[in-house]
Amino acid sequence: MSESAAAPKKIRKVEGAGPGVDTDESSRDFDPETQKSLEEIDACQNEIDALNEKASEEILKVEQKYNKLRKPFFEKRNDLIKKIPNFWVTAFVNHPQISAVLDEEEEECLHFLSKLEVEEFEDIKSGYRIKFFFDENPYFQNDVLVKEFHLGSSGDPASQSTPIKWKEGMDLTKKQKERQALMKNNRKRALEQPRTFFSWFTDHGDASADDIAEVIKDDMWPNPLQYFLVPDIEVEENGLEGDDDDSEEEEVDDSIVVVEEEGEGDEDDEDGEEGEDVDDEEAYEEGEDDGGEGDE
Repeated sequence: MSESAAAPKKIRKVEGAGPGVDTDESSRDFDPETQKSLEEIDACQNEIDALNEKASEEILKVEQKYNKLRKPFFEKRNDLIKKIPNFWVTAFVNHPQISAVLDEEEEECLHFLSKLEVEEFEDIKSGYRIKFFFDENPYFQNDVLVKEFHLGSSGDPASQSTPIKWKEGMDLTKKQKERQALMKNNRKRALEQPRTFFSWFTDHGDASADDIAEVIKDDMWPNPLQYFLVPDIEVEENGLEGDDDDSEEEEVDDSIVVVEEEGEGDEDDEDGEEGEDVDDEEAYEEGEDDGGEGDE
């Protein structure tokens, strides 16, 4: 093959391209036309990334604005909640994910929980804190327990919490550890509760995977009323389901009656048809007899 007919020389993939383009030394080579297209795509991607960053900044400003607007309503809601006994513990017990980490004694302790607050930092991206306000109780001396989440120096999420000043013999985290030790060789170990509410509160192992904190911040705090009212809603739904069952039973009964009536009707029809056949035969025989007598 002549040099003029040789395939166009390929050149290496875009060097210094954006993060979306592979610049590994072992990457493929591309022809000039593909190389040019890749460079243009990379330029477009840089523009998109810049717009995304700008959008994030504007969204952050909007969030900060509406957090300030929502704050007085959250405060008013908390004042109203104080008038309802056991509001927060009821909402926690009715929440499927939070109740999963509540043992019986912790539930008793949360009867003294008078107020909950979730407070995002001024710079929303930097973190938030959850505040638990307690009335005087037999478990600990603290009036407020706070668990805080923020970006660490490395940029990874980290958490910290208020040290709980447990009263003598009332440390619920210690009691849980003792129960776990007793159940260590028990066959029921598989059913053992892996963590509890207060062990979650004092745990700072992996803040990025703290599902309980996320549930409280993004689900419980925005609308706790829906979880406080869960039992009433379930009773109402069960009542409606019961009515449906009754109506279904009635429909079944009606269908049975209809079947029986149809069956009886069929038998009557058969009897009627047989009766008509007998009457016709008798009439025919009588006619023959009459006819015979007349001939005689």
